[in-house]
Amino acid sequence: MDERYAARIAERREEILGRMDAALAASGRAREDATLVAVSKTVGVDEVVAAIDAGYRVFGENRPQELNRKLEGLSLRPDVPPVRFDMIGNLQTNKINAVLGRVELVHSIGSLHLARALAARAERRLEAGELVAPQSILIEVNVSGEETKGGFAPSELRAAFGELQSLCGISIEGLMTMAPRGDKDRARACFSGLRELRDELSRESGLPLRELSCGMSEDFEVALEEGSTIVRLGRVVFDPSFAVR
Repeated sequence: MDERYAARIAERREEILGRMDAALAASGRAREDATLVAVSKTVGVDEVVAAIDAGYRVFGENRPQELNRKLEGLSLRPDVPPVRFDMIGNLQTNKINAVLGRVELVHSIGSLHLARALAARAERRLEAGELVAPQSILIEVNVSGEETKGGFAPSELRAAFGELQSLCGISIEGLMTMAPRGDKDRARACFSGLRELRDELSRESGLPLRELSCGMSEDFEVALEEGSTIVRLGRVVFDPSFAVR
């Protein structure tokens, strides 16, 4: 790994953390109230190692085969400290077994069909002693209403939440969304809408729903100001030429 790249990744991390601190302070929170997921889907194992050396400990992948490649590559580096991986992309039902027990959190459960399938397979693994706990998940919500985005519409989620809550193989930790790109005002409305929906569902269901996964490289500060507890940052972490605006 190029030492200059590693140094720039470390410098960029300090810049990101400083911006996170300021955004969190605006919502009355501190650094420990938010998790930074370094989205490693477009980089290799060497870049992940550089990020680990810089201090990152949570990574996000959107394809099971890439998750497997990263886990296998890191297993050959005994000097690398343990890290957490999350699944952040669309999960196909035929890839569930490749993810269960290998990631801490699945961010993108966007349909009842997928939730049922994941829960059923997790329950079987639990009964067989192959999982120690239900799979932690986030429910993906299409707050913006854009046709190109996946996830439950808010009204659909309200109607389905009782069944989702009853599925034994999964543990619902919170909600996730993606905002419209290129418009921070629309992004803010999207993030605040997710927070308000979370608060409503939490009151009605009794679940704490502590996690709000929203905010990416272009809008993570706005997301944190609106209550995000997890930001998913890819280019701003791994591409030193990406401008932090």
